[in-house]
Amino acid sequence: MAATHAVRDPVLVPELLVRSLGESLDFWCRLCGFAVLYDRPDEGFAYIARGMAHVMLEQEGVGRNWVTAPLDRPLGRGVNFQVYVPSIEPLVEALREADWPLFMEPEAKWYRTGQSEAGVVQFLVQDPDGYLIRFQSSAGPEG
Repeated sequence: MAATHAVRDPVLVPELLVRSLGESLDFWCRLCGFAVLYDRPDEGFAYIARGMAHVMLEQEGVGRNWVTAPLDRPLGRGVNFQVYVPSIEPLVEALREADWPLFMEPEAKWYRTGQSEAGVVQFLVQDPDGYLIRFQSSAGPEG
């Protein structure tokens, strides 16, 4: 039987193992604008979203953890999670006000997309466990 999803339901949602659910929620929600859609505090779990960007957070050592190798920090090496936002400026401002370091300063970048190019304004930041998040907004069509 095939699973059914509403048209706007995400079909891929990463679940990130974190050291402290409270610290992670503070970063993801207070600083980066995500909201808790639901949580299971007794399992150290929260499902968060910002628009169509959905992430599950699970505290290490609480509930059921699926760990395939030792958890060496920073976590999530080799991957970054791209999150589209209407504007990066409010996020950059909130992170700077909180003295949260950026992994990569804001930049405008043009990427080839077939026969044309698409422009983005983006920056990268690491969450408390080292997961790399790339927030980007549109800079318009061909540059």
